[in-house]
Amino acid sequence: MLTAFARAFKTPDLRKKLLFTLGIIVLYRLGAHIPVPGVSYENVQTCVDQASKGNNSLFGLVNMFSGGALLQITIFALGIMPYITASIILQLLTVVIPRLEALKKEGQSGQAKITQYTRYLTVALAILQGTGLVATATSGALFSGCPVADQIVPNQSIFTTIVMVITMTAGTAAVMWLGELITDRGIGNGMSILMFISIAASFPGALWAIKTSGKLADGWIEFGTVILIGFVMVGLVVFVEQAQRRIPVQYAKRMIGRRSYGGTSTYIPLKVNQAGVIPVIFASSLLYIPALIVQFSNSTAGWATWIKDNFVKGDHPYYITAYFLLIVFFAFFYVAISFNPEEVADNMKKYGGFIPGIRAGRPTAEYLSYVLNRITWPGSLYLGLIALVPTMALAGFGGANANFPFGGTSILIIVGVGLETVKQIESQLQQRNYEGFLR
Repeated sequence: MLTAFARAFKTPDLRKKLLFTLGIIVLYRLGAHIPVPGVSYENVQTCVDQASKGNNSLFGLVNMFSGGALLQITIFALGIMPYITASIILQLLTVVIPRLEALKKEGQSGQAKITQYTRYLTVALAILQGTGLVATATSGALFSGCPVADQIVPNQSIFTTIVMVITMTAGTAAVMWLGELITDRGIGNGMSILMFISIAASFPGALWAIKTSGKLADGWIEFGTVILIGFVMVGLVVFVEQAQRRIPVQYAKRMIGRRSYGGTSTYIPLKVNQAGVIPVIFASSLLYIPALIVQFSNSTAGWATWIKDNFVKGDHPYYITAYFLLIVFFAFFYVAISFNPEEVADNMKKYGGFIPGIRAGRPTAEYLSYVLNRITWPGSLYLGLIALVPTMALAGFGGANANFPFGGTSILIIVGVGLETVKQIESQLQQRNYEGFLR
């Protein structure tokens, strides 16, 4: 990986792309520290310091995707989360709405239309989430237990609320624009890189918090153990993310005029983790809903007490079991809607392709579905185990869950984006230094 970056800096045009990407990253991190107008910065810092000492992770997922800007209530507080949500919604609706499915099949022009719809939906979700964040901060529910939580927004007039919502929405639009700039003029994969930077930005502080709160050898033993666990997890994630089942495909020869086409052999790569990090995000978001309902309702009924006891703390057996089962379910659900065996079988039949030993058409679709279900089981179980690492850290370090940096979602995204970025840089280097015809 380091060799690829070193070679990229020696290539003039790639060096410009890398420096441009670094400049965008600096702007993005700068915006994550500029407070929204109308917010008391001193009171926010008081509540953030108190929350960092506890184990309140109700908004942990969204705060992680914003690089810590959510709890700081900055102009980039919503971060990249509205765009991620909009992209997932559009991807799910593609299976349901025929118009979106037709646009997906149109190629580049159809994909441009879907991208435009994603932008509109991102702005709408930013307005909705910004309004919810402002309402939560105004009521004091954003930092439950903080003595100055209800004084985060001193002036609670309608004008101040509207200005705060507009500022956060504009910040989300700016983040989306910065990501597209990286995609067009940088090294590509802009949104994923911004997500990578948001998560990686919290690593140094989280690691140092584990060291300062440790008790063995002034915290260095806990610090070293977490680093060791991180390396093991990175190796495991890289191994599984690269693992795939290659289904061989043979194309028959066709005579068109005097030319012969086909007769080649290729394969269909089916990844073990076909769903990526989406099931973990879905499961985490769904488990936040009961806790949010209880927090906003302030109910003392029996159901509210049961949720507080069983579904707020991440180390409770009910929470762990529900989290694991939801990840497995969403892994199968997302694979089912993102990979259509019948469509792949029809395309293979159209161009004269077949799997050796399997008849073209419906038997091919059934075989692909069978193989996909078989490899999705280990992929979903792997996602569930990786996502439960913070809980195991909580048991091992006595409450380190709030500061544990190598959580399932974060490590999956960081390793996945890192591998994809290195592949893109290597492909661009290969285009500029191709020596195949010269040897």
